[in-house]
Amino acid sequence: MLKYIVKRLLIGCVTLFILATITFFGVKAMPGDPFTQDNKVMSKETYAALEAKYGLDKPVGEQYIIYLNNALHGDFGESLSKKGQQVSDIIIRRAPVTAKLGIVAFFLAIIVGLTLGIVSALTKKRWVNSVITAFATFGVSIPGFLFAMIMMYIFGVKLHLLPVMNLETPKHYIMPSIALSLSSISMITRLTRSSLRDEMHKDYITLARSKGTKEIGVIIKHGLKNALLPVITYCGPMFAGLVTGSMVIETLFTIPGIGAEFTKSITNRDYTLVMGLTLFFGAIVIVMNLVSDIVAAIVDPRIKLGK
Repeated sequence: MLKYIVKRLLIGCVTLFILATITFFGVKAMPGDPFTQDNKVMSKETYAALEAKYGLDKPVGEQYIIYLNNALHGDFGESLSKKGQQVSDIIIRRAPVTAKLGIVAFFLAIIVGLTLGIVSALTKKRWVNSVITAFATFGVSIPGFLFAMIMMYIFGVKLHLLPVMNLETPKHYIMPSIALSLSSISMITRLTRSSLRDEMHKDYITLARSKGTKEIGVIIKHGLKNALLPVITYCGPMFAGLVTGSMVIETLFTIPGIGAEFTKSITNRDYTLVMGLTLFFGAIVIVMNLVSDIVAAIVDPRIKLGK
């Protein structure tokens, strides 16, 4: 397993290099620049001084080499729109907010998704299965930001039951985490239902029942254990998606997290902040995919990583 982990980490480093290269030249190709946003009027001398300060007066190829060299030493530069603030400091300050929301949404998706999937797979009541299926279809069909706005209007504006801004109390997490995790809940529900149904009709389940094992033991110890493998495989990318996909949700609920910061950085043409946040998000995706593979191998010894 160690050899596999090292190999995946090396591939991850190459992936980050490619991501950095594409993002760097992509942001440079964007129209506009960070110094003339909000219709700012400045002299040519001032504009030239700002470009020289941030190294934007150099050829793009030279800027690219300098950025990669600095990034390898942990220096992602200074934000162009937030004067005097380092990109790494912004990430360190904002990331915990996004992480808290992402973790709440993650566990909400697992708990609700597994519960609905198990009920749907084992119930003999057709109407229950139909309701869960309809919910799962609805969850993957409606965009998270649209569902968030509907909840904000109903529970925040009309009924005044839930707050619609920031993350100050546990109540503040309810609507953002639901909106963020809705699609993941639906996917886990569908994965668990289909996988558990398949497992419950296999020969080893029949053998366990013939030995006199109680039905609850058959379900939990045998069926559910193997049925969870697709869910575990999905959880790694899901967590990365919840964190990296929180941009619009954080903007809607005025949450001072890293997702909202990423949206602002694009609007402000803040090249260094866009680069730093993109690499940060890319690293999360790579690490969480690796973690999900390792957990799946631990749960099921039949999975041999690297073979």
